[in-house]
Amino acid sequence: MIAEVIVDVAVSQVDRVFEYAVPPGFDISVGVRVVVPFGNRVIDGFVLKLKEKSSLPLGKLKSILKTKSNKPEISEEMLALCDFMVEKYNIKKVEALRLFISAEVRSGKVKPKSLTYLALNPNLLIEDYEKTLKRLTEKQKTLLDFLKENPLNLQTELRNNFGTSVVDKFKKDGLLLVKEINVDRRPDAMKIEKKSVVLNPEQKRAVDTIGTFLPKTYVLFGVTGSGKTEVYLTLIEKALENGKTAILLVPEISLTPQMLGNLKNRFGETVAVLHSGLSQGEKFDEWHRILDGEAKVVVGARSAIFAPLENVGIIVIDEEHEGSYNSETSPRYKTIEVAEFRKNFNNCPLVLGSATPSIETFAKTETGEYELLELPHRASNFDMPKVQIVDMLSEIRAGNGGMFSRALLSELDDCFRAKKQAILFLNRRGYTSFLRCAMCGYIPRCTDCDAPLVYHKEDEKLKCHFCGKNYRVLTQCPKCGSKHIRQGAIGTQKIVAEIKEIFPDIPVFRMDNDTVSGKNGHQKILEEFTAVSPAILVGTQMIAKGHDFKNVELVGIVDADQSLYQSDYRATEKTFQLITQVSGRAGRHSGLGKTILQSYAPKHYVYRFAANYDYKSFFNREINIRETTDFPPFSTIVRILITHEKENLVVDLTREVMAGIKEVRGKYFESFIYLGANKSPHTRIKNKFRYQIVMRFTKGKECDIIKEIYAVVNGFKDRKPSIITEINPSSLS
Repeated sequence: MIAEVIVDVAVSQVDRVFEYAVPPGFDISVGVRVVVPFGNRVIDGFVLKLKEKSSLPLGKLKSILKTKSNKPEISEEMLALCDFMVEKYNIKKVEALRLFISAEVRSGKVKPKSLTYLALNPNLLIEDYEKTLKRLTEKQKTLLDFLKENPLNLQTELRNNFGTSVVDKFKKDGLLLVKEINVDRRPDAMKIEKKSVVLNPEQKRAVDTIGTFLPKTYVLFGVTGSGKTEVYLTLIEKALENGKTAILLVPEISLTPQMLGNLKNRFGETVAVLHSGLSQGEKFDEWHRILDGEAKVVVGARSAIFAPLENVGIIVIDEEHEGSYNSETSPRYKTIEVAEFRKNFNNCPLVLGSATPSIETFAKTETGEYELLELPHRASNFDMPKVQIVDMLSEIRAGNGGMFSRALLSELDDCFRAKKQAILFLNRRGYTSFLRCAMCGYIPRCTDCDAPLVYHKEDEKLKCHFCGKNYRVLTQCPKCGSKHIRQGAIGTQKIVAEIKEIFPDIPVFRMDNDTVSGKNGHQKILEEFTAVSPAILVGTQMIAKGHDFKNVELVGIVDADQSLYQSDYRATEKTFQLITQVSGRAGRHSGLGKTILQSYAPKHYVYRFAANYDYKSFFNREINIRETTDFPPFSTIVRILITHEKENLVVDLTREVMAGIKEVRGKYFESFIYLGANKSPHTRIKNKFRYQIVMRFTKGKECDIIKEIYAVVNGFKDRKPSIITEINPSSLS
């Protein structure tokens, strides 16, 4: 028997199948991990295929040394997914295979956790044992009486409660037998109050439609608080009743404890969770529970899409519009595209849920590629929070130069007097600051792209991240002549400091990447905040979606413009999504919610649509802009990113790759809209210089163009600088 093996080495030169002889008596099947000799090393590998004959003489074949798993860890489905990802994303096979098996499992360093139990010997009656004792002490009698009622106990507990000498004597005499029992390390779930829910007609219509379990993709478009989660749970319940399994993805680790709590309330210990915030032991145990079929429902962030479930009956991606579903580290992939593959393989439905679907996703509902299902009202029948837009330029003219408007401070005061909670939101997703005139609100834009210019402190220049054009830094506003030019950058830490000065008696909680480090960091903050009223939660995008806070009545969006003026063609879309999502945290259980939206450009159309929760009007305007300017979904953007510690190597390779891409452009000249090469906006990360080639071309021949781009890139894979290709990347930074 011959095994085709991919060795676990992420180097392009060895990213191919190697043949190994299977020694007689070895029980090997496709999908198991093995240990093989490779050169002068011994390394792990993955068995992809078994066959009777080799293309090489048997004498030249090396043999597999041993297996690392007693059953396949990579299923037929995942092997097919591997091939799909290699072709779709131009990644190495081993990079895809590593996604399917927990790093904790692959390393071999994490082991099952076992506890030492002591069990009564079934072949020795306690009464017979008592007769062998010359003198029965009080401790011995007490322990014997206890063992009659409790035949299996933790050794440590018995020793602590009855004394080590007594317990060890019973062990030595054979009355107690040692048993090592494996125990699962289970992640904590947020405690969610159990309640019976009756689906409203809109929810029931969605469940009945998706519950036919046809292999279709549905967009569940429901306002915040419309009960999308209950629809998910009901559909998962139906899938389980049909003998199927289910995957439910959330965009943020912070949402996992709450969703896990909801799932465990309904489905008990058949639920497993996968995300990067778990301990190594928890990842190891949860992955094995899924592989062994003990867990039937998997919840987690994007990596959970690779859960080793079989017979998948439904896949749900909640908040599908979130950019976190796109991997921006190697290997790069798009979770929704992977989910589409698993949907088709398992012949099951895929549900994309959101109050603010991405423009690309909603466009597919208009063409009929996806089926649209709507939940236009809150499940509680309460009104959506009222949104008040505050002009911060007027605040400055009135003498208020602080970060909080008078309206926001007044509403906060009323909220706290009523013993309610408030959220203060600041979007800090960007890494650089735009410049803004403090008097008139003017933002400098590129004359060629109409994109907001980004301030680069290192070069003291304003740059366009789309075409690479440079401009001088503003010292005076060209519109009103003011010299009061500000950087649009304040952070959550500064907000916390100022709000504590204004409301010193109100507990303030902060939730961002700096405060949620450590195990269960998200859950601890959320539980502490939920338990206190009045209170304030200050945070970034991780508090903007999914959370169901019972006592939050007020949301303050401190600076709505921060996302609006990022150098990204999706900036307006992201702004609409964030405003709608964070506003939806208020008044979910009272209908009395209110949002104060602070802006230096209050008349921008996005705020009008967001204040009225009018997604469809916003979509119609945005899709027209995209079509006019030839941006996705009417075109495809490709970025080639080249990185290395030595800048000269990066520059040289960028020039060579660019020459190859220009040849592709020459062949498809009519399709190309734009092609340019320049420094990445983040020119150096972790001491590596970053240059990028960005191109945009119209729909029609994109598959052929992408294949030729991959061919150009692959011609340089063996060079020292790292080179990766992204299709429609989430960020060009």
